[in-house]
Amino acid sequence: MLKNMKTQTHLKPGQKGTKRLVAEYGQSLVCVRYRYDKVRRVRLKTVEIIVEEKAWPFPPEHGDGDMIALRVGYAEKALRAKLKAVGGRWDPVEKVWRVPFCSVQGTELEARILKE
Repeated sequence: MLKNMKTQTHLKPGQKGTKRLVAEYGQSLVCVRYRYDKVRRVRLKTVEIIVEEKAWPFPPEHGDGDMIALRVGYAEKALRAKLKAVGGRWDPVEKVWRVPFCSVQGTELEARILKE
């Protein structure tokens, strides 16, 4: 059934053509779509609504094996030696230390991770 249809209009709540549906569904309304079926020659008005909302545990940003970039000052020789010992490598192009995330996870070094 859906393979014969084409979605032509996608409306957000509050736009013309959605006022009655906003009154009916309120904050649960996500969008209104007009679908056209050429085979049956009909127009369908569909709504997308929120039926459930619950907490979602945020997925970890890095996996244990991921190499992450760390900001380390030139004068921090002890820290540089520690990073070398856990498999870290200096990246001369980007001027950052590349270290496996598992060696930094749960330590004070997490605050030094650079967003890429």
